[in-house]
Amino acid sequence: MNRKVRSAVLAGGGTAGHVNPLLSTAKMIRNLDPEVKISVVGTHAGLETELVPKAGFDLSCISRVPFPRRVNGEAFLFPYRFAKAVREAGKLLDAADADVVLGFGGYVSTPIYLAAAKRKIRIVVHEGNAMPGLANKVGARFADVVALTFASTPLAAKKGRTVTLGLPLRPQILRLTCQSAAKEMREEALRHFSLSPDRPVLLVTGGSLGAAHLNEVFARCAQEIIAAGIQVLHLTGKGKRQETERILADTPRRYYRVVEYLNSMEQAYAVADLAVTRAGAGMVCELAALAIPAVFVPLPVGNGEQALNARDAVSAGAALMCPDCEFDADFVRTRVLPLFASGSPEGMKAAARKTGMPDAGRKLAETVLGR
Repeated sequence: MNRKVRSAVLAGGGTAGHVNPLLSTAKMIRNLDPEVKISVVGTHAGLETELVPKAGFDLSCISRVPFPRRVNGEAFLFPYRFAKAVREAGKLLDAADADVVLGFGGYVSTPIYLAAAKRKIRIVVHEGNAMPGLANKVGARFADVVALTFASTPLAAKKGRTVTLGLPLRPQILRLTCQSAAKEMREEALRHFSLSPDRPVLLVTGGSLGAAHLNEVFARCAQEIIAAGIQVLHLTGKGKRQETERILADTPRRYYRVVEYLNSMEQAYAVADLAVTRAGAGMVCELAALAIPAVFVPLPVGNGEQALNARDAVSAGAALMCPDCEFDADFVRTRVLPLFASGSPEGMKAAARKTGMPDAGRKLAETVLGR
């Protein structure tokens, strides 16, 4: 039986995909047991340097040591630099008197996992993507628990247990899972965006940086969408509004709202009846947790990670998926718009409700606390 947790070290950073779930879990641990000391470990090069202190948690940093991709001078220096990072991680764990380590992946997590294993500190690994990263593959060798976001993720604890918990979500997003709060937020957001309460809302977003291809396709389809009795909230992404507006120059704008970027994504979710978007893990999980039907157009880079993220939602009937190279005006016309006419979003919503895991943050926090 695990002894009571008095000190928990959470490791992760680099991108918002690691930092936001980390912070959501840290806040939930604090809510469940305010006496637990929470320490966050990252590197000096990631978003954690800004987001963690802003959220009210102490941040300590270790050296960022990327794994070498080719044989060069950096590769020869890697063993020494990595050993240094592991020593730094060990000193932080000792100073925190850590009872448990929770890692979210990224460069910071591997040294933390190895230092914790050497000290026989309990290890919990959270994998946020359908395709596991190298750090969490290492962590799974020593983990007491591997917690997955997607059931199809090919990662398992070598000696401990493996569970599917979902992705810890931000409190602002979780508020929308409350029916009364969702109704109030929808009314406020409709007013904020000057949208009609009498038409369904199609949300188009490529994420904070936007997706030029999605922007162009929808801007060119705008008049057909409006004629079908649908209104659009189109988030173009930073730096991409001007080109979208140029294409929309002759489009009546009463039912087509263009916004470059939202700090409060929950406002967009509050009004969305259907979303067309990329398939980052955070987006996939947030839409599922809020039972918002989706059409995913995965980012066509890397090893197909985004398509894998969307796979479970598509299999469950909560979403459609279209390769970026096949996504065009004809797809919008023949596959997206008919969803509204046929009432399909309601069936997709029910499927999403079955697959969404809005309580992931609580369950992960309870796992860390040994409950």
